[in-house]
Amino acid sequence: MKPSEATLRSLLPHPPRAWGGSPRGGKRALLLAAALLAGCAAGERSGAASAGAGEGPAIVAEEAPAPVPAPRRAAPALGPAGVFGPYLAGRLAANESDAGAAAEALLTALAADPDEAEILTRAFNAAVMDGRPEAVRLARRLPESQLAALLLAGADAQAGRWERAEARIRGLPRQGSAQILQPLLLAWTQAGRGNADTALATLKPFSEGGQLRGVAALHGAMIADLANRPREAERLVRIAVAETPEPNLRLATIAAGILARAGREADGARLFDAMSLGSDDIALTAGPAARRAALSGRAVASATEGMAEAQVALGAALRGQGAPELALILARLSLRLRPGFAPAQILAAESMADERHVAAALAVLEGVPEGDPMAPLAALRRAGLLGRLDRGEEAAALLRRLAEAYPAAPQPAIAMGDLLRREGRPAEAATAYGRAIARLPQPGAADWPLFHARAVARERAGNWAGAEADLRQALALSPEEPVLLNHLAYAWVERGERLDEARGMLERAAAARPQDGHIADSLGWALFRLGDLRGAIDWLEKAAELESRNAVINDHLGDAYWAAGRQAEARFQWRRALGLDPEPGETGRIEAKMRDGLPSTTAMR
Repeated sequence: MKPSEATLRSLLPHPPRAWGGSPRGGKRALLLAAALLAGCAAGERSGAASAGAGEGPAIVAEEAPAPVPAPRRAAPALGPAGVFGPYLAGRLAANESDAGAAAEALLTALAADPDEAEILTRAFNAAVMDGRPEAVRLARRLPESQLAALLLAGADAQAGRWERAEARIRGLPRQGSAQILQPLLLAWTQAGRGNADTALATLKPFSEGGQLRGVAALHGAMIADLANRPREAERLVRIAVAETPEPNLRLATIAAGILARAGREADGARLFDAMSLGSDDIALTAGPAARRAALSGRAVASATEGMAEAQVALGAALRGQGAPELALILARLSLRLRPGFAPAQILAAESMADERHVAAALAVLEGVPEGDPMAPLAALRRAGLLGRLDRGEEAAALLRRLAEAYPAAPQPAIAMGDLLRREGRPAEAATAYGRAIARLPQPGAADWPLFHARAVARERAGNWAGAEADLRQALALSPEEPVLLNHLAYAWVERGERLDEARGMLERAAAARPQDGHIADSLGWALFRLGDLRGAIDWLEKAAELESRNAVINDHLGDAYWAAGRQAEARFQWRRALGLDPEPGETGRIEAKMRDGLPSTTAMR
């Protein structure tokens, strides 16, 4: 099958590597982190009570016994008049991940019945996610809630009550997701008390080995740097860099300054400059001004900022693992500690946009100051959100201003191509992608999605020769990329060209992604065109199992069944394809096959 619009959206614009990368063994760490605040997310989605009386959403411990619920009052349905309506409205808004509406309704319900534990818990959850100041007041009424403990520890840290903050952090369990946050936050509270030696000793068992080595070393480096111990900071930050498999801008920004203060400015500059190459969105923010700022200043200037750093980094990792609600909560906690922290603002906005709250996400991004090093990335994201809100003219104007401000950068042109493509203007999109390609100093392996995007735009504009050239160029950059192998090979099959070569390419793609129904369909269709009916049916049946609600796949399987003499099964598949919203223009063709059968001229070589 040809790549869908959803597939292309997943490739462009490139995900920003602002925090990306994980310590060795990071996959398990992220699985542990996915339990963070699971009581909040699961409770809202299932509609079940998320906690007992006085309990907030828990940070779930692995293999921990189920807690014995505390006694609770009657359900809100039996509460005072005026509670039930806003409570239901808040529940509905929470189920839709609309934190603003949920907080407004649930706080109204709580005002009507302030002692109902169920409403209190849900109002607190929504207040945290919406960044409401009421969250701190509500947290003090939830002594058993671990989310409340995190929030109150931050409030204590901001007020300089470091001993109390440390006690709250120590009270978190050393299981589940707290294996990641607890040691980092504990070390920062100790640093806040002026005990750098104690803080570094807290992190030492983690920075010397294990799954958290890279992240623990990075936070240890920041603590040593604040304590004016440049050699120790340098040693630890080099461990963090070595333990991070993929470079990311935040690590580069932190490390560049630490290395510069240790007399290794050239090393810091090289690390930072590596982020400014290519078409990745984050390269737009890694320009000369950001480089100078990174080398001359501290990315983290206090212990509270260090706590915020830990929370936003984990939140970004969780968003990358498909948990936008949890990412939003951590972004909100980070912003309470460090108001105006652009990485946390961008994370919060992207998490909201993931949940389709585009207008709210746009409002958050508008709070990023123009002079912030992350402002260009925020502007790119704003343009994308404006496009999603059908405000294409505003988005285009913003992108033109960005292109003027950064004439050598490909990112504004890429975003313009994305905007034009979504508006159904493929020829203009291809031109925009061409401007982006012209700004690449030297295309590298990471730039294949840009050539693929132009290939899709050119193909939709009727320029197959240009599209084929782009697909070949993309494959030259990334020869074994399954998306590219599938696209070019399927196009050849549809055109009746290079069928044997296409088959080989699709077999490689299927070996790389055996559970991809679109690639299975392409291989089955190639075998059908080559006359291998048994092989075609095997692969097309697999494709239909993997992507059962795809009109193209069911249509292809119907053709293969008909050619094999299985006419009743063929008509069943065609009928099914008609019910699955086929592409415009395909309905009449499928209806003709339902009536007359498969024409004898279709297409086996």
